[in-house]
Amino acid sequence: MAKMKKYIFGLAGFIILLAADRITKLAALSIKGTDGIPVIKGVFRFLYLENHGAAFGVLQNQRFFLLCMTVVILTAVIAAYIKIPFTKKYLPMGMVLILIVAGATGNMIDRIVQGYVIDFLYFELIDFPIFNIADCYVVIAAVLGAFLIMFYYKDEDLKVFRLKSMKGKEE
Repeated sequence: MAKMKKYIFGLAGFIILLAADRITKLAALSIKGTDGIPVIKGVFRFLYLENHGAAFGVLQNQRFFLLCMTVVILTAVIAAYIKIPFTKKYLPMGMVLILIVAGATGNMIDRIVQGYVIDFLYFELIDFPIFNIADCYVVIAAVLGAFLIMFYYKDEDLKVFRLKSMKGKEE
């Protein structure tokens, strides 16, 4: 029963996060072809951009490569989610993995359907590259995941992620 709760929790979180990403990207279409909408003048604005690459505009027009990498990453992250126990101790790591899956899936859907990712969040004060909600999920997950691994989990807690050898012994 605990496994079923873990999967329901994961699926519900994924659906909510993915829906938020999709809704915000659909809303961003309304500012396509404009100078955007200033939220805090000179600091932050909503500004539509079609990103044909990855983060910070790298790997421009490498759609097939980016899709393949996303599938590999999603496979690894979902496998990690399946392996972790559904206990209070591992709940933070489960949430990190759900954030990664939702963010990667949100941008993958854009790449499959449109051939590019819709970005719309722009910190013009520092001229930071334009990004979207799915990107936020992945960055937040990376920071939280690093924090958890460095300060919260002990080495023995992370053994649940180790691969087993053919003989069933830990490598």
